[in-house]
Formats: sequence, structure tokens, C-alpha cells
Amino acid sequence: MVGFELGAVPFNSDGWGPPESSSAASNHPSNVPFAPFSRSEKLGRIADWTRNMSNQARPGSKQGGYHASDSAFDFSGDDSFATLAADEDSSFRLVDTSAKSNHYNPNRPKFNPRWRFNPHHARSQLPQRRDEEVEIKKREAEKDRLRRDRMYSNRSQMPQRRESSVFKSSVDIQPEWNMLDQIPFSTFSKLSFSVPEPEDMLICGGLEFYDRTYDRITPKNSKPLERFKNRNFFKVTTSDDPVIRRLANEDKATVFATDSILSTLMCAPRSVYSWDIVVQRVGTKLFLDKREGSQLDLLSVHETSQEPLPDVKEDINSIHSLSVEATYINQNFSQQALIRDGNKVTFEEPNPFANEGEEVASAAYRYRRWKLDNEMYLVSRCEVQSVVDMNNQKSFLTLNALNEFDPKYSGVDWRQKLETQRGAVLATELKNNANKLAKWTAQALLSGADMMKLGYVSRVHPRDHFNHVILAVVGYKPKDFATQINLNTSNMWGIVKSIVDLCMKLKEGKYVLVKDPSKPQVRIYDVPQDAFDNDYVEEPLPEDEQVQPLTEDVDGLDVNAAKDEVEEKEVTLEAAA
Repeated sequence: MVGFELGAVPFNSDGWGPPESSSAASNHPSNVPFAPFSRSEKLGRIADWTRNMSNQARPGSKQGGYHASDSAFDFSGDDSFATLAADEDSSFRLVDTSAKSNHYNPNRPKFNPRWRFNPHHARSQLPQRRDEEVEIKKREAEKDRLRRDRMYSNRSQMPQRRESSVFKSSVDIQPEWNMLDQIPFSTFSKLSFSVPEPEDMLICGGLEFYDRTYDRITPKNSKPLERFKNRNFFKVTTSDDPVIRRLANEDKATVFATDSILSTLMCAPRSVYSWDIVVQRVGTKLFLDKREGSQLDLLSVHETSQEPLPDVKEDINSIHSLSVEATYINQNFSQQALIRDGNKVTFEEPNPFANEGEEVASAAYRYRRWKLDNEMYLVSRCEVQSVVDMNNQKSFLTLNALNEFDPKYSGVDWRQKLETQRGAVLATELKNNANKLAKWTAQALLSGADMMKLGYVSRVHPRDHFNHVILAVVGYKPKDFATQINLNTSNMWGIVKSIVDLCMKLKEGKYVLVKDPSKPQVRIYDVPQDAFDNDYVEEPLPEDEQVQPLTEDVDGLDVNAAKDEVEEKEVTLEAAA
């Protein structure tokens, strides 16, 4: 720095920079570039003392670089300030606004501290500095963290997924019970067995004709669901059926069951909730029974849905409450969609479970026999609910009802989608109620029904589980519908045949087949002969006895009228008691 004289620096009282007088211009240092500028313009740096000494300027660049051996700064011309400012502006940014891909690129050059500059490489191929690479990784990690936080916050506002739900066993497993075998559902999918056409052993009961006006119901001209309190419905187990007892004494078959029990076995791989079937080996015969008050008497709701239902039993949308509601909706719908003019189709014998003069629901029981092998026959009681006269020929119908309790659970509003997107509604039901629809289809195939009618019944209001409306009724041929839902009849009978063969190898006694509540498998237990004889299972109350008075106003409901209706029913029930 010896010999360097700064010279006089005049003071400019009128503005910024050196004065415009000639005297000031004569004092201008020589060999120093100068360009006029204003306060709004950006100034470049003369030297960067914080810069890494290993980052040398590129050969041939106009940017001046400081070296330890340099004794002065080298300026190449009057535009060096502008060039320096342009380079600095392009390399400096507060926020990274350039578009970068979030996907990992295996061909991206990795940072190597021993890398040396190749002047033949393009600028876009230059590796990033380590501090920039670390900063980018930090930003990407922060973005991933924010994305996960948003995802978890959205999940926290929704019910937990079905995988985290814990279900209870349908029957209490006692310590003294001996588990004989457990069969995973994966083995069921490989089974196949073909049976010949069944033969009708006997038909009992009476059927009313189906009212075809229900086929024209739409959400705009829906019909309220009626209640049939005076018609009795029967869910008698196999061994208590007098007709089956008579056929067993006559050695008409080896295995005896009902359509509800057989359909449960046939559709077992689609089940999620626990169920149980009592197996009784008596001599050379096998009886497949259900317990008193078994879960098989109730219909499941949203069994195969990914979103679980509330576990609180008092909640109107709990598993138990919805099962009871769906069962009575199904029964009432099966009687409402009939022509109730007293005209009935009667068969060989009356209803075997009704007393004389008792009013019973429209139902016919077909006792059918299938040949399982040369020495084994199976007899099952199959039920149909109605009959229709087509081309002077009577055809059997099964009547079942799907129920909508709250559109937010299924994501599809029936009132808006049934007319325009009926396929989407059915697809949603097949996803959420795959087991129930498969069992209805299996029962229709077992009974030999020519048509199965599905009704779409919804609550008047999502919080009112007492009043319902029929929005639509759709008919399907059982075989076509089975193909549509991927229900293989050979596989169904293969499951039944394997279970029967397993049970026929057991010694005489009583056993119970239980679907595991948490795993896709069934277990068979050896139980005492008096098991379940003294068990008292509380029967589900009728729908009109279950409804509690509303405590707050909801849209579209008259709370006072609902309270008066409930009080009137309570008085009627007390008088009847």
C-alpha cells in the first residue's frame, strides 16, 4: 500500500456522488472506472472477503478475482461494475423459486469435494456447492414433514380405519373347550365342487303376489316404509324344525341345515364380523344349527367397509343398533311390496311354525335336497317371500332391502344418485356390504328363486332411525347377479362339502364352528353336550320399542310429535304387558 495516495475527496452538498464542477473532475483518480448512477441502482461489491479461496474465477471471465499474490485489483473496463452486479444478482436469491423435481434422479451428479472444473462442461452440469445441497435437502425434508402433518391432521378428523378396529367373538370361548382345528380362508378360495340340480321334498306356507308398482318408485315419488306389527316372522333353527325332524326320521338325507346357515358358510371368506354355527353329530346324521338369539338372525351393516362404525351400543349408528334396524327394515319391506288383497298361493302344507289362526308373514319354505356323493345327501330349508305371475306361470321372488343410515359414511347420497348413477350406488353397497349381498344371492340360488328384488330404503333424516322411505326397487336374476358380484357357485359348494367332510369325521357329540373375530379363519371346538342349553341371549326388541324420544330439534323433524308418538307406544306396550 506504500505510495498509494487517495487524494482529496470533495464534499457534494447538493446530491450524491462527486460534484459536477470541473475542479472536482480534475481531482478524479486515474485508471478508476466510473459510471453515473442513482440511489435506486444496485451497487456491486469490489471484493468478497468471505469467499472461499478455492473457488477461483473462471478463465476468461470478466469478473475480477482476488488472489493472494495480487497487489492490486484488476478492472477490465468501464462495464466491470455492471458485469459484477449482474453476476451477483443472478447468483443471489432469498427464496428458491426455480422449479425442481421432487423425484430422485439416479443419474444426477453427486457432490464430490475433489471435483475439478472442466471448462468444456456446460454451466447446467456444474455440481452444486455443499452448502446449497444441504440447504435443498433441508427444504425438501421440511416439505415432506409438512405434507405428513397435513395428512395426519386430515386422518385425525376421520374415523379410524377398519384395520385398527377390534371386534368381539360372537360366542364366549370357554377354557374347557378343546380346539380341534382351524381353517384359514385362503384355503377356501381353492375349493370347488359341483352338485346336480336339487329336488323339492316339500313346500310349506303361503305366498302373496308382488306389487309391480314398486318397480316404478323413484326418489322423487318415494313411499314411506310401513310397519307390520301383527305379522309374525319365524327364524327356527334346523333341529327344531318339525319338517326336518320328520325327514331325518325317514332317512331322507344325512346332512340338514337352513339356507341362512348354508349361505353363511358359502360366503365365509367375505365375512368380517364373527359368527358361529353349532354342529351336532347324531348317529350317522349331521345337523348344522344356530344358537338361540344368534347373530345370524340379524343383518350386518357396513361389515366390509373400510371405515368402522361406532362401538357405543347406545349410538343409533353402532354395529348392534344398525343390525337391528336393518333386520326390521328388511322384514317390513318384504311385506309391504305385496298385493295385500287376501289372494294367496298355498302349497302342500301350511306354515309349519304358526299356530292355527295366527297371522303370519308371506313366506314359503322349500325343503330341497342336494346329492353330495353316492352316500350323502343334504336337505335344506329355503325361504322365498313372494310370487309373481309371468306368462301364466308362477315365479318365486326373494325380497330384501338395503338401508341408508347416513350418506357421510358411504359417501354416496341415494336421493341424488339413484336415478342418474344407480350403478355407482350398487358398487358402493357391494364394497361396504359385500358379505350381506353375497348371502342374499346365495339364499336366492338355494331357494331356486327366479328373481331377487332389492329395495333401497333410507332414513327420513340421518338422526331419525324410526321413520324410513323406499326410494327404489330393482330386480336381478340370481345367476346373473352372482356373476356380477363374482360369486362362484362351485366354490360355494366346495366350502360346504369340505366343512361337511370334516364334521363327518368327528365322533358323536356337539361342536361349534366360530369365525375368528380378528383373523380370516374359522375354528372348530369340541363343546359339552349341554353347551348353550341354558344360555339366555336377550332377543332384539322390535323397532317400535327401541326408539327413544328425541331431545333436540333437528331439521325436518317435529320433536313434539315424535315424543307424543313414543309416549303413546309406551302406554300401549304397558297395557299389553
